[in-house]
Amino acid sequence: MAAGSPRIRAAGLTIPLIAFIGVTFIAPLGTLLTRSVYDAEVAEILPETLAVLADWDGSGTPSEATYATIARELLRARDERTLGRAATRINRIQSGLRSVVVKTPRRLGRDADADPPSSWREALVAIDDAWAETATWRAVREAGQPFTPRHFLNAVDLETRPDGSIGAMPETRRIYVPLYLRTLWVSLGVTALCLVIGYPIAHAIVHAPSRWSTTLLVLVLVPFWTSLLVRTTAWIVLLQNQGVVNDILVALGIVADNDRIAMIYNMTGTFVAMTHVLLPFMVLPLYSVMRSIPARHMDAAASLGATPMQAFRRVYWPQTLPGVGAGSLLVFILAIGYYITPALVGGQSGQLISNMIAYHMQTSLNWGLAAALAAILLLAVIGLYVLYDRVVGIDRMRLG
Repeated sequence: MAAGSPRIRAAGLTIPLIAFIGVTFIAPLGTLLTRSVYDAEVAEILPETLAVLADWDGSGTPSEATYATIARELLRARDERTLGRAATRINRIQSGLRSVVVKTPRRLGRDADADPPSSWREALVAIDDAWAETATWRAVREAGQPFTPRHFLNAVDLETRPDGSIGAMPETRRIYVPLYLRTLWVSLGVTALCLVIGYPIAHAIVHAPSRWSTTLLVLVLVPFWTSLLVRTTAWIVLLQNQGVVNDILVALGIVADNDRIAMIYNMTGTFVAMTHVLLPFMVLPLYSVMRSIPARHMDAAASLGATPMQAFRRVYWPQTLPGVGAGSLLVFILAIGYYITPALVGGQSGQLISNMIAYHMQTSLNWGLAAALAAILLLAVIGLYVLYDRVVGIDRMRLG
């Protein structure tokens, strides 16, 4: 018992941390993954209709009893104020059905249940011809599946066809895979730019006189003390057509006044602003590793006859690889999830997959699709992390 008490106390001290991680990370992540495959709104609002449609073979239109059942449930959903939620989810399967579902109980009237028409089928078709189409009933049945892969299929530009097979969406509707590829390309490009710019900066800070190295390090840290929104909007002032950079280029005669360079609200603006924001995350790991490399290593290489380039390539560069790996991994993971900066300075061509996730969360309210997009992004990051560990080795990564 005496030996176990310190272990029990140590375990007890970790409980607040475990609870914090569970509440702020594991629980939201679990909710995210659940929403990507589970949506029971239509199943809860139209349970009897879905039960009848379960026996429908998917061809033609269902029976008169099915029309009567959905009419009663739509009337009840209108009275319970749940009709809009069901209509929205059915509309995600087939565009244009939201208005059909919403107006049907309104056109039927409040007395339709007490004084039913002679034919529910004729009554619904008279309201809208969509009720006579097979695709409408397939959409209702598909929307009523509580567990469904359709969000993940949509997230990779695939769809379920009427015959049950899975195929690519029409080319005009394929937006998510190109956005994933663009996000990967931008993240790799920003990481490479940060490495190219940050490596000499870190080297200069390490080898500068002490009175200058502190000043240079403070300049690197200044972005951390400035709001992300302020830093991003500052680039709008600098890079716009009538901005500071274009004015300087015109004053120097590099470009004509009527031929100013478009550097904002496009991919150029996204690259410039993201590189500026993420550069410290590359410089600091490199600085920490470079500071631990003895200067005599380069002197020894020179004394053995190596040229400066040979000494750098064969002696200095290999010793900085842990810092390169740490900085690159930090910058890449942060870049792949960025959405504020691309939203402000990227325009249409500079938007990333994270902007589409934010759109579905805040505007379209299609949380299932947003969760699927985010889950795929999360799996991609985990996959790249595992690949990095296999190729480079996470144990070689150092922050100082």
